[in-house]
Amino acid sequence: MNANTSRGETPLLLIGSKNYSSWSLRPWLFLRKAGLQFREQLVYFDEPDYQAQIAALSPSRRVPLLIDNGVKIWDSLAICEYAAESLNCGLPKDRTARAQARSVAAEMHSGFATLRNDCPMNVRARNLRVPLTPQLAADNARIDEIWSDCRQAYGVGGGWLFGEFSIADAMFAPVVFRFQSYGAQLGADSQTYMTHALADPLMREWQEAARIEGHPLPRVDQLGA
Repeated sequence: MNANTSRGETPLLLIGSKNYSSWSLRPWLFLRKAGLQFREQLVYFDEPDYQAQIAALSPSRRVPLLIDNGVKIWDSLAICEYAAESLNCGLPKDRTARAQARSVAAEMHSGFATLRNDCPMNVRARNLRVPLTPQLAADNARIDEIWSDCRQAYGVGGGWLFGEFSIADAMFAPVVFRFQSYGAQLGADSQTYMTHALADPLMREWQEAARIEGHPLPRVDQLGA
């Protein structure tokens, strides 16, 4: 893999709905930030042959999936790590900061189950309200803590969690959209970070695509409405 894809076939990124697929947003954003040219194939969740389309390409039968010169990489974090290693980008240069970036990215990858379940990503929605259970409040508070700590310790020189854009920002991008849709109590550092992320041109591009996408999922759209 290289940024100008001068060798072999242009990589293919298989993704799901831009309004609902948080896992798809992460590698899409990271690859775009890395400057990689790739083909994008979108499979909508409401298509009757969705499972058949996914099964034909993805070993995990899930999105996202990156195919690079015949190599298949599935899972959002694995795709981001593959691209970071291949293109030498997306991770802090300082060893300690790099370890922290990987730690918070992995925590996002494996944690925050209540936030995922109670507040599914719905990019085009606004002013949604769901019950703020103790578990949801704890997830929100932990994310606020991560964002604030990273910004204070490593954010000098840029608006992202570690200054420059990194894997950590890609992993938390769906949370930024979730908080825009459902709301959350955030400290000043976290709110500044969220404002910066929402103003990013690629985040805005994804948001606009989600707005005009169609293919509604009523079971998701009814939550918090």
